[in-house]
Amino acid sequence: MHRRAHFKKNFSKQDLNQGIMLCRTCHAGIHKRFDEMQLAKTLNTLAAIKQNPELEKFFSWVSKQRLQHS
Repeated sequence: MHRRAHFKKNFSKQDLNQGIMLCRTCHAGIHKRFDEMQLAKTLNTLAAIKQNPELEKFFSWVSKQRLQHS
């Protein structure tokens, strides 16, 4: 994403390198539902991710699961 003209033009390097801390299950679930371009353009903040109805339902399900320890 960082090399694409749209993102270079509209975001600073600092913005592009910013991340959101998520558990592995939530991270995988997000990427299963949305491609990287959708995430970069529309779900690029924690608030946007939390407000997405599909992800809200998924996060609710994840919160009820027992954690598996290695």
